[in-house]
Amino acid sequence: MIKHIVLWKLTEQSKEEAPGKIKRMLEGLSGKIPGLLHIEVGINFNPNGYDVSLYSEFESAEALEGYQVHPEHQKVKDYIGSVTCGRAVSDYEV
Repeated sequence: MIKHIVLWKLTEQSKEEAPGKIKRMLEGLSGKIPGLLHIEVGINFNPNGYDVSLYSEFESAEALEGYQVHPEHQKVKDYIGSVTCGRAVSDYEV
């Protein structure tokens, strides 16, 4: 199993509406992408941290690769790229 974690910093002007939209869009991918076992999005309340976090689980590294290029994920990725100014990612196998 692969765990995929991403943290995003939002641009100052996007902090009001973007967190909820990102959460809805990402969690809406559940059941649409082969090999995606679990997806969870959190909106941070700590003013010193990243603004939005993603925790997801995949069947395999190949499933994660498929997720990255899946058209539905690409739509979400395009939106996220337009409202963020920083990103951190960690992928690991368990």
